[in-house]
Amino acid sequence: MNSAAVLNVSKLCLGTMTFGEQNSYEDAREQLNFARESGINFFDVAEMYPVPQRAESQGKSEIYLGRWLKEAQVSRERVLVATKATGPSGQMTWIRGGPTSLDSKNIEQAIDGRYVPMFGDIDYDPTASYAPVPIEEQLEALSRAKEAGKIIHVGVSNETAYGVMEFCRLADSKSPLPRIVSIQNAVTTTSKIITHTEAPAVSRFLHLSTFCWSATQHSPLAMGLLSGKYLTPERGPKDARLNLYRGRYAEAESRYSFSKPNCIPAVTAYVDIARRHGISPVALAIGFVLRNPLIMSTVIGATKLWQLKEIVEASEVKLTAEVLSEINSVHERYPNPTP
Repeated sequence: MNSAAVLNVSKLCLGTMTFGEQNSYEDAREQLNFARESGINFFDVAEMYPVPQRAESQGKSEIYLGRWLKEAQVSRERVLVATKATGPSGQMTWIRGGPTSLDSKNIEQAIDGRYVPMFGDIDYDPTASYAPVPIEEQLEALSRAKEAGKIIHVGVSNETAYGVMEFCRLADSKSPLPRIVSIQNAVTTTSKIITHTEAPAVSRFLHLSTFCWSATQHSPLAMGLLSGKYLTPERGPKDARLNLYRGRYAEAESRYSFSKPNCIPAVTAYVDIARRHGISPVALAIGFVLRNPLIMSTVIGATKLWQLKEIVEASEVKLTAEVLSEINSVHERYPNPTP
C-alpha cells in the first residue's frame, strides 16, 4: 500500500481506547496479535486516549500501539493506523492547555477546529460554536504533514454534510491540498443517525469511505449495552466499563445509560430478536452494521481477549431479511435511545 493507493482495509477495525487504562501493554499486545492473525489490518487510536481520559494516562494508547508495531516488526505497508485529534471541548486541559480552537499552531497535533453536533446530538446549537478555523487552513497544515511523510491519508470524524463538501471542494479546486478519503460517524441498532442524514449520501457521491464508531468510538455494541450483559438484576459484571467507572465517566454515562428514555426496552427487544433467531446479541449488533452498504469498516473494541474473539466470530454471521425487518420495527418504536 503506498500513499497513492486506494484504502483497502479490513471490515473490522480494532479500536484501542482501553489500552493504558483498563488494559496493560501485555493485554494490548495479546489483542493486537490476535487481530492481526484474524486478518485485521486497520487500527484506530486517538490523541486523547485512553478513556476515561486522564492527564496521567493520556497518550498511552498511541504508545502501546506504536510499541507493538515496532516489537512485532509489523510492516507499515501492511497496516493502516487511524488517529484522531483532540478538538476544543472545554475539557482535557492537559492537552495543549485545552485548545479553544485548532489553528495552524495546533494543526500538526490536532484537527477539527469547528463546532459540529456530535455524539448523538441531532440539532445544531449555534451557542455551542467555538471560534471557527478555516477549513483551508486545516488542509494546508495537513498538506505540510503529508509532504513531510507524517500522514498518508486525511479523514474526518463527527462531521456534517457541509463540512464534508467543503473539505472536498477546497481540495478539488486548490491543488495540492489533500482530499479527504473517509468519514467516521456513529452507527448502532440504537443509533442510526448516520443513515438518516444527508452526510452518507454526500459521502457516497464524493467517493468517500464511511467508517462507523459507537461506544465512545469503539464497537457497534453501544458501550456493551447491546451484548445484553447489563440486563441482569445486578446490571452487569462489576468489571464492566459502565460499572467499573461509575461516577467517574460522566461522558459515557450521559450517553449510554438505562436511565435514558426507551433504552431498556430497545436493548431488551434487540436481545430478544437475537435469541429467537438463534444468534448472539453481539452477532446481531455487528451484523446490522456490517450489512449497511455505506459502511466500509466498523471500529470494534474489547477489554478481554475472549470478547475480541467473540466479535470477530460474530462478524461472519449474515442477518436474514426477517431479522433485519424485526430490527427496523424495533427502531421505529424506540428510535435512537443512545448516540
